[in-house]
Order: sequence, then C-alpha cells, then structure tokens
Amino acid sequence: MRIAVVCYPTLGGSGIVATELAKALSCKGHSVHLVSSEVPLRYSVCLPNLYFHQVIPPEYPLFRYRPYESALAGRLVQLAESEGVELFHVHYAIPHAVSAYLAQQVLKERGLRVPIITTLHGTDTVVVSQDPDLYPVVRLALRASTQVTAVSQALAEETEARFGLAGAVEVIPNFVDTEVFSPARYDANLRAAYAAPGEYLLVHASNFRPVKQVPQIIQLFARLVEIGVPARLLLIGDGPEKVLCEQQVRELRLGARVHFVGGIADVAPLLVIGDVFVLASAYESFGLAALEAMACGVPVVAPAVGGLPEVISSEAGQLFPKDDIEAALHVTLRVLEKLPRYRQAARQNALRFRKELILPQYEVLYQKVQVPAR
Repeated sequence: MRIAVVCYPTLGGSGIVATELAKALSCKGHSVHLVSSEVPLRYSVCLPNLYFHQVIPPEYPLFRYRPYESALAGRLVQLAESEGVELFHVHYAIPHAVSAYLAQQVLKERGLRVPIITTLHGTDTVVVSQDPDLYPVVRLALRASTQVTAVSQALAEETEARFGLAGAVEVIPNFVDTEVFSPARYDANLRAAYAAPGEYLLVHASNFRPVKQVPQIIQLFARLVEIGVPARLLLIGDGPEKVLCEQQVRELRLGARVHFVGGIADVAPLLVIGDVFVLASAYESFGLAALEAMACGVPVVAPAVGGLPEVISSEAGQLFPKDDIEAALHVTLRVLEKLPRYRQAARQNALRFRKELILPQYEVLYQKVQVPAR
C-alpha cells in the first residue's frame, strides 16, 4: 500500500510510535510517506520505500500564526494526487485529524476517495475535550475518520465517553522493537560512568511537560537518599520543565547524584543500564518509555493512571496511587529488594508488545478500510 503517516517530530510517544511504524511498514514493502513539521527524532533516511515530507506553512504579514493545518491538508492532497497515496494514517487528533479531514473533502471533489485512520495517544483527546473551542472540531474529525484507534483500552473508553463514539474506537497498543531495546545492549563502562559499584541507578525519560510531573520523581529520589539508599538518578529528555527540575536538584543539594542528559534519539543504551525506570505522570495513555525500559529488562515504578496498568504487570514492576510519594517510595524499595526477579519478568512482559505482534494488526486494519483501486 501507499500510506501517508502524519505525526509530531518532537520527543514524545505519539511521534516515536508513528515514526517507528512508518519505518517498520516500509521494511515490509509498503510505500510510506512520513509527514511532519520537522524531521522526526527517530527518522532513518536509509530505509527503502520511506519518504519524508516537511510541511512549512507560508509566511504572510497578515498571519499572526503560520497556517500549518491548512498547509498540511494541502500537502496530503498533493501526496494523494502525485504519489498515489491511498490512506492517511494520522497520529494525534489536533491538528492532524482535522487536516486529513480537510484534505479528504478536497479530494472528494476531485473524484478521489482516501480513508483516514486517526490514532489517539492521550492528551489529544483527554485534554482537548476540555477546551470548548477545540472540542467540536475534534469531534467532527474523529466522527469523520474511517477508523479511530487508541493505544490502550483505558484511552478508548475515555474517548468514546467524551466524544460520543460508543464502540467506535479500536485498540491497537504501542509496540517495541525488542532487538533494539534489549538487555544484550548493556554496557558496563557506560553504567560505570553514571553509577558506582553498589549504587542503584534510577532512570526516567520524557519530554518534561507538566503532565509528566518530573519534580515528583526528584522528590522520590530525595527520599531514597534521605533513608540511606545508595542511588543515582538519570534523567533523559528535554522540555519546558527541565530548567525547573535542574533548580530543584540544586536546592535539594543532589547535584552530584542526578544526571541530566537531554533529548537523544537512541535511548536504549541508557535505559538498559538502569535498575528501575520511574514515572510520576498525572496521566499516561500507554507509557511507551516504560515499555521500552521493560524490554531492556528494567522494571518500572509508576502511578496507576490511564493505560499504565494494562502495560505494567505486577511481576514487571509496581504501581502506586497518583501523587503519593510515600507509596512510590515503598514500592520502589520492594522492587529493589527483589531486583533480579523483576528484571526477568520485565523483559518477558515487554515481549507481549513486540513489533512482530502489533504491526500485523495495523496491516489488517489498512486492508479493512482500503478503497478499491482507482
């Protein structure tokens, strides 16, 4: 098939999943056109059948903001007409599903039918639905989509309830490449650079948005240090609250124990050297970073929110009530106490979501919504 995959380029689950999906589909012989405002973090230019299209909206003195939504719709029209794209697969409702719907209407006037699959990743509907200006537009785009998918059952049910889409959302979970994210990538020298022998290494990776609540992770780490646990904290990623977190670390006098490494494309070598992966999010539709950590054999401590209970089994990690730092401390100590057992279970749990099992689900969906040949 000839597919346009639309995503955000920045560090975050939706863009990573969309880019990895595009790469995997191209390796299976599909012609995939990856569309975004910038080159996505994990884009690989050397793959066959994979083409990147950057959308740069025009500048005009009248525009306070560049009209990205309209430019994206126009690019999708071009791809359908000039490249024979047969399907729009958009990740994140705002603005991608709206732009795809607009492109679909333009193409319909020109005698072309292109189905739309909209994959939801969480905040695009959970947060957007609370905005009275955006809600009706998103609702229209979701209802106009040929198929809406969600990355967890929790997100599917919440979306159906908020947008009146009873039974219309199909669940296809995120996936992980278990060869890229694997305990086999463990590097003892890299581990030694971040933690001394006898020290535990806690790891977190995110885009440092407020919803990730990274300051709570630092609070948890401070409590571990306070009770005498020999540990270091490795924070991967970048975003709006990183400066705040750096200030918090200085105020708590933890600077020698906390490492900020910024946003990097290949996080697997850093995940695999960790002992526990920690989340404190107010909401997670799935928890892709947690899945990637478990694939590396690293158990997860996380709040019981959104889709995380569907991803993290009780053998592969521990969940705690949201915003409860003392409960998080308790379950972290439990994992550290039986770390070898949790490590093995984490890897086995992640195999449920390996790429080879999830990718065919998308291919089946593509065939189901495909329009007959032109």
